[in-house]
Amino acid sequence: MAGVKADGAFRTIGELSDDLGVAQHILRYWETKFPLKPLQRAGNRRYYRPADVALARRIHQLLSQDGYTVRGVQKLLREGRLNGLGEAAEPLLEEPMSDVSGSDLRRVRDRLRRALDD
Repeated sequence: MAGVKADGAFRTIGELSDDLGVAQHILRYWETKFPLKPLQRAGNRRYYRPADVALARRIHQLLSQDGYTVRGVQKLLREGRLNGLGEAAEPLLEEPMSDVSGSDLRRVRDRLRRALDD
């Protein structure tokens, strides 16, 4: 990569897309579902602030590695259950969904039932 930007620099949608390994249309979709609000300049060119970049990275991790759904991430954000932009307050699974066994899913189901009963 020719020019590596500093951590605090604004990122274009192309740069963030490359950084996360997701298509640009996915980032635009996330803007409709999550509080990602990049600056838009002439020609609708998007510039993501450092806080937007951090949030996009966390959303990507939750969706692709931690097994959350879009609705699940929305709920975490709405309830303030993300410690800053770090870990979810209490992850349901320790490993990605592809590595989860049936007994793990039953354990998660039971934890969800208990949480709903509280």
